[in-house]
Order: sequence, then structure tokens, then C-alpha cells
Amino acid sequence: MKQQLHGRTTFNFLASLWIAAAFLPALAQPPKGPWMDKTLPPDRRAELLLEQMSLDEKMTMVHGEAGAGSAGRSLGGAGYVAGIPRLGIPDIQMTDGRSGVANAGGRGRYATALPSALACAASWDPKVAYEFGALIGKETRDLGFHVSLGGTANLIREPRNGRNFECFGEDPILIGKMLGRALKGTQDQGVIGNINRYAVNDQETGRRVGNAVLDRRAMRESDLLAFEVAIRESGVGTVMCAYNKVNSEYACDSSYLLTDVLKKAWGYQGWVMPDWGAAHSTVKAALAGMDQEMPTGEHFGGALKAAVLKGEVPMARLDDMVRRILRTEIALGILDNPISVRPVNPFTGAETAQRIAEQSMVLLKNANQLLPLGASGVKSIAVIGSHADVGVLSGAGSDQVDAAGGNTVPGGRAVWHPSSPLKAIRAKAPQSRVEFDPGVDLDAAAKLAAASEVAIVFVNQFNAEGRDVPSLSLPDNQDELVRRVAAANRRVIVVLETGGPVKMPWLGGAGAVLAAWYPGIRGGEAIANILFGEVNPSAKLPVTFPNSEADLPHPKMYAPAGFTVGEFTTIAGQLPAFDINYTEGARVGYKWFDAEKKEPLFAFGFGLSYTAYSYSGLQTAAGRRPVVSFRVTNTGKRAGAETAQVYVSLPAASGERFKRLAAWEKVPLGPGETKTVRLELDPQFLSIFNTEKDAWDLLPGEYQVHVGGSSRWTPLSRSMRLPGAQ
Repeated sequence: MKQQLHGRTTFNFLASLWIAAAFLPALAQPPKGPWMDKTLPPDRRAELLLEQMSLDEKMTMVHGEAGAGSAGRSLGGAGYVAGIPRLGIPDIQMTDGRSGVANAGGRGRYATALPSALACAASWDPKVAYEFGALIGKETRDLGFHVSLGGTANLIREPRNGRNFECFGEDPILIGKMLGRALKGTQDQGVIGNINRYAVNDQETGRRVGNAVLDRRAMRESDLLAFEVAIRESGVGTVMCAYNKVNSEYACDSSYLLTDVLKKAWGYQGWVMPDWGAAHSTVKAALAGMDQEMPTGEHFGGALKAAVLKGEVPMARLDDMVRRILRTEIALGILDNPISVRPVNPFTGAETAQRIAEQSMVLLKNANQLLPLGASGVKSIAVIGSHADVGVLSGAGSDQVDAAGGNTVPGGRAVWHPSSPLKAIRAKAPQSRVEFDPGVDLDAAAKLAAASEVAIVFVNQFNAEGRDVPSLSLPDNQDELVRRVAAANRRVIVVLETGGPVKMPWLGGAGAVLAAWYPGIRGGEAIANILFGEVNPSAKLPVTFPNSEADLPHPKMYAPAGFTVGEFTTIAGQLPAFDINYTEGARVGYKWFDAEKKEPLFAFGFGLSYTAYSYSGLQTAAGRRPVVSFRVTNTGKRAGAETAQVYVSLPAASGERFKRLAAWEKVPLGPGETKTVRLELDPQFLSIFNTEKDAWDLLPGEYQVHVGGSSRWTPLSRSMRLPGAQ
């Protein structure tokens, strides 16, 4: 449980301790060794530093310290590594945060709660992703931290995964490009970024004992490709290996993952740390490529020192660990630019959070143009359910950004940010009668809906680290709530506050549906701006919504014997090991639905607008980097932005029966405006991974190019012959 703060005295005392601790390492006079020469490249400076270090000093760098850390200098974040003052190496303070600096409230300070990472991905806008990451980076640094432990590159293979709200979708290219920009934004603020959970960590159920089984070609073309693109786009400084096993070997013990792929094939220059408690060995992990143990030194403390002295781990391997850490700290300015703690006002960051939320909400249905609502044209509005009178929901766990102003629905595991949709709706329609019903008594909710011109039903599904959802159904009888309200009022708008896909058995009775995800500190205001048309929705789904679990590759989730999906996971010793056999291979999400000829509830890439778009003039040009060009026209009467998507079907020799996302561009368009879009296609995204060659292989043959507004709506199509790898 998080520490609760009571009174200004406690707050000021904790804040004073925080600031004093943050400044303590900076009080010493910086050393004047040659490694402090900023004109030298980071690799050379790291080597000069390494030459000065004793064995014990090297050991200090490769593991964390529990509790308050060395001399009480830890800020109480997720992790702490003691520095070496005589050499000018600062303490390294680490904090969680994928949608803001997490769990800072209990330490006396707050940060901006951004929309969830999945919401950010729904914008399909790299500029939005950069802004998202930059705000996290700025506030991470201002709060005194050097490392932001955010940035999940795992695919949404399992729609019931409790941590899907931390992910960037189901497609490796979308994930890689969007997460890459977010991590770049974070590191541009002088903070070391982190990408996790490497790799194939796609469910929480039995996460410490599950063995993900996936062949190497499929893994390189799907799960690992997302990491590869994000790392290449961002230059991220740290990679976190996951709890689970991959093909019968713990991820943090896997030389294939950590050395063969990450460090050799991808040329990764940063350092590898485990998820907290995911280290399982000393010699094996060190030789496999793990560089630092967190949060303590159970395996990389005295045990590693003994292994080095015995020659079981070469000194060169220890030096490589330390060199990678030093090089990253130097390259990102940690040595040269000591952190100065500054006040963080989360309500200043709220403007950015609201703007991102507005770009991230997906309009899924809008029958008879029910939306946008006219502020003066609706006399009465019923707002029903999901604590919409006081706040908006967030996901829980290590990504929990504490609510500035307090949790508006205390008493449970869920945190609700104090951004009231009811209040925001009333502000947009001051002449209307706007009444609220909590949605617990179905008769009362239906009665209010029947007495109102429009009914807005807020529903939710709470997601959290350590717990998968038992099904894609909305919990707590909310499906029946929507049915009852829809039966009482045909003008029903459903607002989804969820961490991923949900089923909608009531969809036929709903007039409009808006996926708001977990929308952050100003979620209520963002929702109201969409509903009343002050913002034209432009987001697209980053994940497929299935009709039911029966349409998934695995209708029933894998789980250890005796474990009920939906329970919170416990320590590994209490659960038996089990296999998670991903027989679908690279056919994740929309690729599965294509290959199996299944109709989704809502397709990957889908999203409506208050205007409409048409496509024309598709042209292709083969070459080293093939080019696709086409025109997009706004055929409506208001400005908007269309995410134009390019998919490619590979030649039959690939063995694939689905198309792949290859490129996209978000195109702003005024009413009646036409723009030409020209996109270069990365050959890697058109290639298969040849396991015999251990390399990407561009096959010769006919490639079919598909262009449109979603994976299922591609009105333009044209073949393109490529000669294959040159």
C-alpha cells in the first residue's frame, strides 16, 4: 500500500528530505580527471573512467541497493545505485513511469498523470508520442531521477493481459515507431530511458513461472521486431529483461536474447537490467549478457565478485558491464549535468495531458450523427455510471501515477483522477439539465435515461499489473446497465474507460461509442470536448477488438494448474511452471483475423471522425526503398486528420496469409482539401526472417499494396514486383 500523507508539515518534511538527498552528491567538488573532458567521445571517456576503478568500485555499479541505499541518499524510487564520488560518478536514482512519474505522491511530490501508453498509441501520431515522452522525461528529471523505467514494447498478443494499458498496441511497426519517439522525447530531457519487458512477456498470470514458446522466425518478425525498431529509433539507454522464460530459458539468462540478438545483431550499446526480482543466476546471467541486477545485489553482489575472482566470469565481462553503464551515463549527460530538483506542478502538465487525450480517443460508432452534441440543442442529459461524477479511472501497479488532489473513489485498488466528466459536460451545456446516476440501481438508471433527451453511459474495466482480467466482458453487471439504458433511451452514448479491448453485446442498441482508454489528469475535460465537437476525433485503434474470446488464437488463457485467471499473481514458489504456447506465431491481432478470415468487432486501425475521407490515385515505385503515393481528400464540411495506412501482402513464398502494416501518415485536412501522401517503405518491414541465414530476406515476387483508413478498409490496391534482396 502506498503511504498516505497527512498535513502540510508531513509534506514539507518529506519534500525537504527529497531535495536534500537529491543535492547531496552534487555538493562535492567534481574531479578533474581526463574522463571529464567533454570533447572526448563517450566510449573513450568510459574507458578512461574504467581504468581508474577498483574491483569493489566496479561491483558497486552492477547492482542496486535496497532501502535507503548508501548513506541514506536514495530518493525512495523504484531503484537506487550508489555512485562513486571520487570519480564524479553520481548516484543513479530510478523511477517507474509509462504514463507519468509513478508512485511519487507517497514520497511527498506529484507528477502529471498522462493518458495510458495504449491511448498514446491510438493517436498514431509520432509527434504526440514525442510530446508524451518528453513530459515524462522533464518531470522525471525535475523530481531528481536519472532513469525512467518506462516504455513497454511487448505486443498485445493476449487481449486479457492486465498490463495492456502500458503497451503500444499489437503491431510491431506501430509499437516500434511510436514507442521509439516517446523514448527519444524522454532522453532528450537528459534522462536515461528504459524499454521493457524483453521479451514475449504478454500475460501477468504466472508471469514468473510461465514459459513463452515461440519459434525464432515468428519471434523476430513480431515480438522482437517491436523492440528492435523502438531501440533503433530512440537510442534508449537501458533494456529490462523480463520475468518469464522464453523457449525454456529465463529471459535474463538467455544469451540468444541478450547477446546474440540485442547486443550483436542490433548493435545495442546500453546496459541490460532485469525486471525487479527477475534475476535467477550469477554466472549464467553474467555470461548471457545481463549487466546490472536490480533492485539489490543478491546475484551480482558478493556472488558475482566471487565468480570473477575464481575466473568463472572473466574480468573482461565485468568491465563490459561497467563500461556500458558509464558510456550511457556520459552519452546522456548524467556525468556532466548534475540534476537540480525543481518543483513539479502536475496541473501545468495537465494541458499537455488533455491535448494528448483528445488525440487518443477513438470514436467507434456514431449512428445517425448522434455526435457531436450541440451545446444549446439538448435540453436534458443523463450521465450514468463509472463514478463519472467525480473522476476518471487509471491502471494500477508500477505505472500508477498518483492522483494529484487525491483518489476521488477511495477504498479500493483502483485510483480515479479528480477530473469529473459530469462537471465538464455541465460546463459545455450550461442551459441543459444534466443529472447523474451512479448506475448501481438499474431501474433508477433506466428511469433517468427515459426522462432525458440523451443518455451518456460511462463504463469501465480496471486493469492492473499482477492480474489479468478473467474475460473481455465488462465487470460488475455493466453490460446489463447499458442494455437497460439503451432500452429506455435510443440516444445512448457509451464512453469506455478501459485498458484494452472489451466485448460489446449491447452495441446494436447504442447510438455512439467512444473509447476513452485511461485518459489521465484532464480526462473528463477531454471527453467533453470530443462529445460536444470542440475536438474532431482522429484516433485509430492500435489493437483489434474481437467479438468474443472464441475468435482469439487462445480462447482460454494459459494458466498454471490450480490458478484462477483474474487473481493477483503470487511469488513463483507458490505456482507450478507451465508453457504458454504461441502457436499463432507472427499472426498477432489483425494478422490472425485476416489469416483465419474472422470478422472483428472493430478492426485494427479503425476510427471514425466528424468528417469523412476518400482515397485515390495509388502509385507504386519499386527500388531499394519502394515508394507508395496516393491522394487523401476530406469530403466533409469540417477540418480533421486522417491516419492513412499502408499494408503489404508478401509473395506466396513467404507462407503468410495476411497483410502487414508497412507505413502510415497522419494527414491534417481542411474541408474539401486534398493532399498527396508519399511514403517510403522500409525493406525490413517487407522481409521475412530467414533462420538458416540468421538474417532478413526480401523475397523476389509480387507484393500487393493496400491503402486505406484501417486494416479492414483499404479501398486502394496495387501490385508491385520487387526483385528481392540485392
